[in-house]
Amino acid sequence: MATRIKEWSKLEVRAVVRFLFSKGTKPSEIHKQIAETYGEGAMSRSRVYQWCTWFGEGRTSLGDEPKSGRPKISTNEENTTRVDKLIRCDRRMKIREIALKLEIPKSTVHEIVHDTLGYRKVSARWVPKMLTEDHKLQRVEISQRLLQRCQQDNGDEDTTHIGVGPGGDFQANNNLFDNLITGDETWVHLNTPESKRDPMTWKHPSSPVTKKFKVQRSAAKVMATVFWDAKGVILLDILPQGQCINAARYCSTLDRLKEAIRRKRPELLRRGVVVQHDDATPHSTNLTQQWLQRYGWEILPHPAHSPDLAPSDFHLFGPLKRHLGGMAFETEDDLISELRNWFDNLDVDFFRVGINLLLSRWQKCIDLHGDYVEK
Repeated sequence: MATRIKEWSKLEVRAVVRFLFSKGTKPSEIHKQIAETYGEGAMSRSRVYQWCTWFGEGRTSLGDEPKSGRPKISTNEENTTRVDKLIRCDRRMKIREIALKLEIPKSTVHEIVHDTLGYRKVSARWVPKMLTEDHKLQRVEISQRLLQRCQQDNGDEDTTHIGVGPGGDFQANNNLFDNLITGDETWVHLNTPESKRDPMTWKHPSSPVTKKFKVQRSAAKVMATVFWDAKGVILLDILPQGQCINAARYCSTLDRLKEAIRRKRPELLRRGVVVQHDDATPHSTNLTQQWLQRYGWEILPHPAHSPDLAPSDFHLFGPLKRHLGGMAFETEDDLISELRNWFDNLDVDFFRVGINLLLSRWQKCIDLHGDYVEK
C-alpha cells in the first residue's frame, strides 16, 4: 500500500496531473490516484478535469494565471502629488470623491492619504466667537498685565520663576489669588441628557448592540450663579424658574455675596476683595459698577468673549454638567439640593487648581497671540 504524502504543494499536485495525463491516464483515474496519495482535499474531481483540459489544449504552466480586472496601482510619487493637491484645494473632500476624480482605487487613495501623506480627518473646534485682531490684541495685553502683576506680587521679574506644580501646572502664591473671587452664571435643567461619551461601554464583537434613545433637555430650568475662590464655593444663588439675571438682580446677588464673605472669608473684607467676572451686560452696567465702587471691590480685567480665561467656564461648569447628565428632578428644590451636595463634596484642591490654572492660561494666550486656549 502506498504511503500517503502529508506535506505537498499545489504545483506538485498539478505536476503529477500533467505527468499522468501525458501517460494517457483518464481524468477519473488521475483523481483517484491523487486522492489516495495526497488525500481528498488535494484536488477536487472537477479541478482534475479542468487541468486535464488545459494540458490537452497545450498549456505548460503550472502556476495561476494573472487575474482579470483593474490592475493594482502603486502609491507612486505622481499619484501622491495629485491626491495632495486635491486635498489642499478642498480639505472636506472624501476618499470616495478623490478616487472617482483621479480614477484610482479607494484602497490606494486611503493608503496615500493616511500612510504616505499622514492626513487625518478631524472636526472643526467650536469657539465662542470669531475673534478680530482687536479682540486678540486685548486678550494678549490683559494677560500680560495680569502676569506682570503676579510677578510683582511674588517679587519676581520672570514668569518662569513662578512655581510649577505636579503635572507642569503653574502655582500661584501671591496676594492677587489670595484675594480673588471668581463667579459666573449658568443654566441648569431639571432634566439633563447624558453626553454621547457618558454611556459608552466595553463590548466584545459578539456582544449585543447597545441602544440609547434620544432625550431632550427639559424646558424647565433655573439660572445658577456661583462665586468661588481657591478654598471653595462662597455663594450659590439660584434664580426661580422663568427669571433671568439683570443689573438689579446681580447687585442683589452681590449683596448676598458680601454677606457670605463676611461669614466664610472675613479676612477678605479686611484685605480687599478682587472679583473676576466676564463682560456680560449685568456685570458691566453703571449700576453694578457703582455697587462695586461703593464697597471698594476691585474688578480683575477680563477680555471680551473669553470664557477660556474664566475659571467657572473652563474648570467648574463642565464637570457640573457631566455630573448632572442623565439625572431628572421632579422639583426645583430637588435640583438645588443636588447642586449644593455636589459643590460641598468637591475637594478643596479642585478649587485651588482651577484658580491656579489662570496663570498657565494667560501665558498660553500670549503664546498663541491672543487666540483661544483649548487646554
